[in-house]
Amino acid sequence: QVQLVESGGGSVQSGGSLRLSCAAPGSIFSIKSMAWYRRAPGKQRELVARISVGGMTTYIDESVKGRFTISRDNARNTVYLQMNSLKPEDTAVYYCSAGRINPYWGQGTQVTVSS
Repeated sequence: QVQLVESGGGSVQSGGSLRLSCAAPGSIFSIKSMAWYRRAPGKQRELVARISVGGMTTYIDESVKGRFTISRDNARNTVYLQMNSLKPEDTAVYYCSAGRINPYWGQGTQVTVSS
């Protein structure tokens, strides 16, 4: 069973920063694009950011563009989501995923932003 392990969530005040990390098995990480999704209370899961296998191509959702950055360290099999200027509406459970078709998922990490 493939395990993606997220870390870095927590509670911050509006305007603060957090960095999420997601470690994946090398056999998966080296061949899959990686992404971060989030699910806010009462809402559907939404794509926040995606990064290609080589890290040269990224997608950032408009709602977080200019505040969030996705990156990956292929030597550490880890993908990151740097979140700056956090807003209360960023409060959600954040999930890491590997691959586009039948992706693997992490357990999620809670991010809570208070005003």
